[in-house]
Amino acid sequence: MEGRISTFGRLPDSHAHAASTPEQARAASPRENPAAPLVGLVRNPRSHRNKGRDAALAGRADVLLAEPRTRAELEEALARFAAVGIGMLAISGGDGTVRDVLTRGAPLFADNWPVIAVLPQGKTNALALDLGVGRRPDLDDAIAATRQGRFVTRRPIIISDQDGEARDRWGFIFGAGVFNAAIDAGQVAHRFGAFQSFAIGVTALFGMGQALFGLGRTPWRKLYRMTFTDVATGISLPHSDPASPGSRYIAGFTTLRRFPLGMKLLAGVEDEQSIGYFMVDAPRRRALARVPAAAMGRHGPALARLGMHRGSGEAFDVVLEDGFILDGERFPAGAFRMSAGPELRFAVL
Repeated sequence: MEGRISTFGRLPDSHAHAASTPEQARAASPRENPAAPLVGLVRNPRSHRNKGRDAALAGRADVLLAEPRTRAELEEALARFAAVGIGMLAISGGDGTVRDVLTRGAPLFADNWPVIAVLPQGKTNALALDLGVGRRPDLDDAIAATRQGRFVTRRPIIISDQDGEARDRWGFIFGAGVFNAAIDAGQVAHRFGAFQSFAIGVTALFGMGQALFGLGRTPWRKLYRMTFTDVATGISLPHSDPASPGSRYIAGFTTLRRFPLGMKLLAGVEDEQSIGYFMVDAPRRRALARVPAAAMGRHGPALARLGMHRGSGEAFDVVLEDGFILDGERFPAGAFRMSAGPELRFAVL
């Protein structure tokens, strides 16, 4: 992840460390419980809590284990999983690992995705929080949930290049504008041992202080060139300053509805299956002073007039001058279409 939350995206496309094959896994011993789903487990060895080997996985005939260290190995492992028809795809890592697995798995599983189980082992696990995943669930918890039919559905965000040259990217949290500075500040918090909601809180407090009281060329008070158009209506998303509709301070889009620290960024957005958005047009101190209240669910015409907007839609055309963040990784600027993906089933752990 470009030096951030460790995923496969920043790794080379070499084949230096081959993933386990289904044939090798199945040859270990016959499956003891035919009623249990065949599990394809992608375990990111670089994730925060995945250091070393997991002794509990040794000799399991119901689990096809892959610990890919390159993007090519990840794709090979997912192709094998799809070929044998796994019943559950378990992902052990953080949000970035989930993004990489969905992005690489999309062409392979197409319309036939297995149940997905998220085992949160990364520095940030916003998807797991939204799914209500408990603290430190293990693979057997995921298998039990799948056998009992305990599922919820979520739709990823799909980012497609307008020129069609790059592969679609799948994720759950898209950010532009000052999100870039927030990611950098979050990595500082990680280096000092702050993770999960605590890291988010530290970053939020630091960013708010810089935005309210910072002077000079601080990135926390910068405007960014960006435009968002609702594909269904062809109308640009609301902006409080008609003289500067192509610049904003921050824009966040997500299909998640539960957030760390009890935040209610999308309170009042009724369609929970669409892409919700929360935007601030400019770092006006009057507006920024009200961000904490807005983040906890308060909203109204007064905040909209100050340049704070929330809403939802199925697809948006996006043009960015400074790039964007998708589940913690920075991607380059350009023109994109952001759309809500298919409903995926996730095990409730």
